[in-house]
Amino acid sequence: MQIIFSSSEAAPFSKTGGLADVASSLPKALSQAGHQVALVTPFFPQERIKWPEGLPAPEVAGPPISIGIGTKTVSARVLQTTIPNSKVIVYLVDQPGYFDRAGIYQDGDRDYKDNCERFVFLSRATIEIARRFGWQPDIIHTNDWQTALVPALLKIECANDPAFQKTASVFTIHNLAFQGQFWHWDMHLTGLDWKYFNWRQMEFFGNLNLLKSAVVFSDMVTTVSPTYAREIQTPEFGCGLNGVLSSRRDDLVGILNGVDTEVWNPAIDGLIAAQYKAATVGEGKPACKTALQKRMKLPVRPEVPLLGMVSRMTGQKGCDIISECMPELMNLDLQMVFLGSGDPGYEQSLQKLARENSQKVAVQIGYNERLSHEIEAGSDIFLMPSQYEPCGLNQMYSLLYGTVPIVRAVGGLADSVVDASEENLANGTANGFSFYDYRSDVLLRQICRATGIFQDKATWRKLMQTGMQRDWSWRRSAREYEQVYQRAQGKRHAPAYG
Repeated sequence: MQIIFSSSEAAPFSKTGGLADVASSLPKALSQAGHQVALVTPFFPQERIKWPEGLPAPEVAGPPISIGIGTKTVSARVLQTTIPNSKVIVYLVDQPGYFDRAGIYQDGDRDYKDNCERFVFLSRATIEIARRFGWQPDIIHTNDWQTALVPALLKIECANDPAFQKTASVFTIHNLAFQGQFWHWDMHLTGLDWKYFNWRQMEFFGNLNLLKSAVVFSDMVTTVSPTYAREIQTPEFGCGLNGVLSSRRDDLVGILNGVDTEVWNPAIDGLIAAQYKAATVGEGKPACKTALQKRMKLPVRPEVPLLGMVSRMTGQKGCDIISECMPELMNLDLQMVFLGSGDPGYEQSLQKLARENSQKVAVQIGYNERLSHEIEAGSDIFLMPSQYEPCGLNQMYSLLYGTVPIVRAVGGLADSVVDASEENLANGTANGFSFYDYRSDVLLRQICRATGIFQDKATWRKLMQTGMQRDWSWRRSAREYEQVYQRAQGKRHAPAYG
């Protein structure tokens, strides 16, 4: 198949979250499976300093493209390169007026006022780049609201275009909470007829809703875990779109994200103190734990359970219930390491806790790639009690590294972590600890349960090895996406839903 992937961010060229990892890892896995794959994403000059050393500079690919946006025409250069260690062609859309800014989506904590215009441009650039470079894609795969106009353009404007006669659209929801809602007058920026601004298609309570548009116009809709696919069809998790999503239930598929095992793999990880695999976790992991304790200036105590957390420090990630049970946790014989940033209140609370309990708690505010690997390898237990979690990656990193996760059983956390119940321990499927009621006392009980089982070395070794032995790679996910692409091909001439 010819597959074009379109995303507002993609590692290593730009990144604010997990979308960037998916946007590089999935195309790479599809390419390795024999497909011809290209990625369209913006060129953000401010991100260039974060590119890995040795990454080749992209080259200008032909003359600029011109895109109609509302009543004006906007030009952009197209830069071409490849995803490292792959055959995936990358087209970087270089439009300084839209993308040469301090942040990708925001200036500080405020969204750019012209975000609708910026990402309508990216959607239209995706179509134009396919034409310009001679692609006749079988699939255009778009992601989240920033590229959500593409399915509508394919259904409405490209229906009779020979370049897209065999093209089906697949749209992936990575986080339904962000929908690309803009005031109704921004509809003119899309270039589409106002007749599509109706409650069944592009309108949502008087506003333009780009994510809703993609759900309506795409041939297939996916999201990043089977449980999240079910959750978003309910009022609790549906963010107002549960009715629209339920109407597409037969075309909505949840596929658990994968892990880039060239980056996250304790057997080859060059950022950790000792490399290990499932068979040697008993030798390698203690060395990593000692190194982490030393780095974070905690007492080197191999017998004490060490809990780690790498996360945005927000309520969504469970920081509120962690804070509520912290006084009780400080009475237990354990250690805790936190890495992340977010709500200043949570940052300051954790820093104060570390100052007052320096033998038990260590905190680093910000993000550090090496330390994130060291925490995954050196911790015994990983905390991830999220309010909601469409997929989550850290719990899968933890399982790969033999770090037993404690999670709330939502979204991808429910699909990847099997609770250490007596039954699951007996049948050998248990790999962590999970709970559902979002309360601090429930979380505290799970931590106590985990630290208790930690003292049973044989059971704990089995928990670690069970998690490490499952296939968490993108190869597994790519096979499921291939099936979705085949289904989308069978629907490409169907009318838009809604």
